[in-house]
Amino acid sequence: MEMRSTFSKLIVSAAKDNPQILLLTGDHGYALFDQFRRECPEKYINAGVAEQNMVGVAAGLSKTGFLPIVYGLSAFIPIRVLEQIKIDLCYDPRPCILIGDGAGVVYSHLGTSHQSTEDIAALRSIPNIAIFSPADGYELEACFGQALTLKGPSYIRIGKDELGKIHTGTIEKFKAAYEVKTGSSSVLFLATGSMVIRAKKIAEEVYKDVSVWSVPGIKPLNREALPLSGKNLVVVFEEHSICGGLGSAICELVSEKGDMRVLRIGVEDKFSSKCGTYEYLLREHGLDIDSLKKKITEFEI
Repeated sequence: MEMRSTFSKLIVSAAKDNPQILLLTGDHGYALFDQFRRECPEKYINAGVAEQNMVGVAAGLSKTGFLPIVYGLSAFIPIRVLEQIKIDLCYDPRPCILIGDGAGVVYSHLGTSHQSTEDIAALRSIPNIAIFSPADGYELEACFGQALTLKGPSYIRIGKDELGKIHTGTIEKFKAAYEVKTGSSSVLFLATGSMVIRAKKIAEEVYKDVSVWSVPGIKPLNREALPLSGKNLVVVFEEHSICGGLGSAICELVSEKGDMRVLRIGVEDKFSSKCGTYEYLLREHGLDIDSLKKKITEFEI
């Protein structure tokens, strides 16, 4: 199920069900919000190219009882507005759902200014905020439903759309992790967002006895939420920097017991050197299928 079309349906449904929900956008979205503007015009606020002010407005609305949904490109929401998120939304935690679209290197042609491979890392150390990274529309629906119940702010990271099928039907309940392929090996693949489909493909083609789990719940994340028992090696896949993302979170968890190795696969500590297609950027950062297989093999799986 596609994430962008799912998101459009979710916000319309939520706004109709809850009179306190408002949608704010920094002059982004366009056709994505056609249905929302048509059916809930009084709940739509275009704050213009002023994202920091937009988050401040959202915080004020939240303090008066509204539940704002703030949409932007993930290069801007949360990166451009990190201070406002920290002080206005998290310090005195208020309900607010932040949506970062185009996470990772989705906006490949627009260069580093519009790519976001540090958003999880930037937010993960800020107290009182939940972080979600769904792999498909079904996970997005579960994450969004969970975010609606929270008493504090949350961030939902939306990556590349239409990559392939992860789940075959609606997820009844939100969980930090979902099994997408069963295996008996002592090796475990954990992946989040757009990398789930690639991890699953590699496991099906090469490492057939490896289990694959999707991890949409980045924060909070605890050891009990993950199938780490009996595993000697965990391979973590993410379209995000290897610094401070899901791989780092897993390293922090397993280091407390020191009973397994962790291979972090993501964007190395560097910017994109060139512009090009999404597939080109994946190759540049070593996130295409062939590069992923090579990294895993060289790690002596």
